[in-house]
Amino acid sequence: MLDVSTEDITDGPIPRTLVLLALPLVAQNFALVAQQVIDTFWLGRLGTDAVAAVGLVIPLGALLTIPITAVFVGSQVTASQRVGAGDDARARRLPVHAVVLMALVSTVLVGVVYFAAEPALRLLYPNTTVVAAGATYMLGWSLSLVMSSVSDGLESGFVGFGDTRAALLVNLTAVGLNVVLDPFFIFGLWVFPEWGVFGAAIATGVGYAGGGLLALGIALRGRTAFSLSRDAFWFDAGAFADIVRTGTPIALKNAGRQVARAVMISLVTLTGGAAALAAYTVGARLATVAFVPIQGLSAATTSMVGQNVGADAPERAAAATRVGVLVGAVGLSLVGLTQWAMPDLIARTFIPEIGAETLSLTVDYLRILAYGYWAFAFIYVIEAGFSGAGRTDLSMYSTLVQYWAVRLPIALVGVYVLGMGVHAVFWAVTLSNVAAAVGLFVFYRYSASRGLFRAASNAASAD
Repeated sequence: MLDVSTEDITDGPIPRTLVLLALPLVAQNFALVAQQVIDTFWLGRLGTDAVAAVGLVIPLGALLTIPITAVFVGSQVTASQRVGAGDDARARRLPVHAVVLMALVSTVLVGVVYFAAEPALRLLYPNTTVVAAGATYMLGWSLSLVMSSVSDGLESGFVGFGDTRAALLVNLTAVGLNVVLDPFFIFGLWVFPEWGVFGAAIATGVGYAGGGLLALGIALRGRTAFSLSRDAFWFDAGAFADIVRTGTPIALKNAGRQVARAVMISLVTLTGGAAALAAYTVGARLATVAFVPIQGLSAATTSMVGQNVGADAPERAAAATRVGVLVGAVGLSLVGLTQWAMPDLIARTFIPEIGAETLSLTVDYLRILAYGYWAFAFIYVIEAGFSGAGRTDLSMYSTLVQYWAVRLPIALVGVYVLGMGVHAVFWAVTLSNVAAAVGLFVFYRYSASRGLFRAASNAASAD
């Protein structure tokens, strides 16, 4: 029912094909969000400090995973374009190169986290208990990155080939193991050690290891669009260069985004303390629910645009982007409405013993975030259209403007000039999302009218 062939992607009905591609990725991302939500749910049983510690880690953790994300996107984009151009042999080699790059990067990150995590966290927040818990969580999390190298690298191949069902199975396995193991490692149930916040991260790593083994098994069986044979393991510098060149703008984009988020976290802690940080963490976790459908849709859009660009069908590439924006905007508006209607219930679910101040701030932030959820569709899907066309640099520029020219100035003015306290930070997030959505839409219309996808098709044909 969810089978999507290369012919469907390059010749089939666009709305149906895009939705069929996206559905397994949406389900996969819901599973990944469930993993994060359940982590926060169990850690909430340890108290507000445990939840705040994870919130403190979010921007630094995202900053450290920038090279890994860049490799994933670089592999997905280049593989999908090679599939569209009919060069399946090279397309199969690219994800294997991605696995090697991810394994090397994640191993280095373990050492960085071991020596630098605690000093870096102290710069964001002075609370000794929260910082110690955050550093412990980061160490376990860094180990999980090494375990996820195989699953993430091969997943870029499944998605690049349009085989989103295999990517779903891999991630469901990883998340399922994580969800089951969380309470055992956190609280020391049965024969397991009681590791607290460190246990939550280790459960994630064990889950990724299971997902990686499944991904390798599926690829080696040779029964899916993306499969591995002996020639896929021939390495060459050109493949590494293609991945790095395509993914580098994504790395710079995410670097700018995560440094800005770290500054925002500092503003939250300075203006509201642990209560505000816990509220911000719950909001960040719930915002990932809004990211779920749009991240799946954007990944499907990247693959569909990339394959149509490679197949010299620029009109279909543009149409896929338009359809993705429309579908995403409607879906995210419904998600935002649901969050706006029940913020109190959401807050109490995450932190059962939540204090009055934390509850009030969490409710406010969840509602403020909900106003801008529709904007994620424009941001993520339009950026996916640019990325599928090989213009990953354009999403980099839009993100830097969104965070550094809009979000941070609004937050700083609100806090230090208007005296709005932590609410200025909350509003800065939503207002910058809306501004980015409008700006990207205008620039996309201009670029498409000037032959964005035609130029990308010509470039792919010349490779």
